[in-house]
Amino acid sequence: MERNIFEAEHDDYRRSVRAFMEREVVPNYPDWEKAGIVPKSLFTGLADLGLNAAVPEEFGGAGIKDFRYNAIAIEEGAYAGVGPALLGPTLHSDICMPYLLELTTDEQKHRWLPKVASGEFVVAIAMTEPGAGSDLSGIRTKAVRDGDDYVVDGAKTFITNGINADLVILVVRTGEHPHRGLSLIVVEDGTPGFSRGRNLEKVGMHAQDTAELIFESCRVPIANLLGKEGEGFFGLTNNLPQERLNIAIGAIAGAQAALDQTMQYVRDRKAFGKPIGNLQTIKHRLALLVTEVEITQTYVDRCILALNAGTLSVEDAAKAKLWSTELQGRVVDACVQLHGGYGYMLEYPIARAYIDNRIQRIYGGTSEIMTEIIGRSLNLG
Repeated sequence: MERNIFEAEHDDYRRSVRAFMEREVVPNYPDWEKAGIVPKSLFTGLADLGLNAAVPEEFGGAGIKDFRYNAIAIEEGAYAGVGPALLGPTLHSDICMPYLLELTTDEQKHRWLPKVASGEFVVAIAMTEPGAGSDLSGIRTKAVRDGDDYVVDGAKTFITNGINADLVILVVRTGEHPHRGLSLIVVEDGTPGFSRGRNLEKVGMHAQDTAELIFESCRVPIANLLGKEGEGFFGLTNNLPQERLNIAIGAIAGAQAALDQTMQYVRDRKAFGKPIGNLQTIKHRLALLVTEVEITQTYVDRCILALNAGTLSVEDAAKAKLWSTELQGRVVDACVQLHGGYGYMLEYPIARAYIDNRIQRIYGGTSEIMTEIIGRSLNLG
């Protein structure tokens, strides 16, 4: 079924993004995987392409809030087989940007947004701690007021863009209440007491930096508080639907890319003198997967339009993330199987997809947490 959510300007943008991927990303991707990080020039290059268009014109953006453009960038990264390289830039534009657009004062906007829009400032968000993951009430990093500063002590881990980041949106505890005791502050690169641990070695997603962040008597100006003190939890929950939709888009695009690669492989691979795609077991298995992916794409597309309209609920975003990422896991696993021994060789894109995409069911809220969110919405007592 043909997708119908895009218009002519989106198709033009897709062609530009695809050309950028082929020219700037695909040739360099192996080197970035070895380095464990993408260069900051990728952030500025994608900014020039319009990735940060949601920033108002007065601060260097285009003032366009249309998540269809964001979806195109995510999809094209997946189709080109370089999705991990796009994870940092799209976290910057899709997940961190709303905080800087919606919670900042005029002074903060003037201070940060121009370089965020241009990609010169890379942004990260630091929630997860060594002892606190999905349960935000478990956060222990503290920020204590001292004159015109907060004094921050604690540590964060698994932070995307942690090495590249110039600005870190930090979730801290400013009070004892599990939720109303959380606040958001922005820590700038070079702030005394802020240091980065190692770039963590992961199973997959090797081109994307993931770091530990350490705060030891780190003095952050009160002027860097995002929103009001004690309202950090509500800022986080307001932005979670967009974050989870970002992941769902990448998951279903990754599933489609795996299917495309596999269908070409079973056309080309011969057994008993015929393409293995002629075998009924293979044909039927792919038929089922293609059907699931197409149906899921339709739901994700509806979520994109709902986000644009401001009506995407926490529950619907959780459904999109849960189903898309679980489906991606099933699709990629099946595609590895259909490649046979070649599916286990890293020179084949499907093998890299197998190790890169496992994290989708964990970050942004695990599948178990998504199921709990959906279950709570059923009002079963």
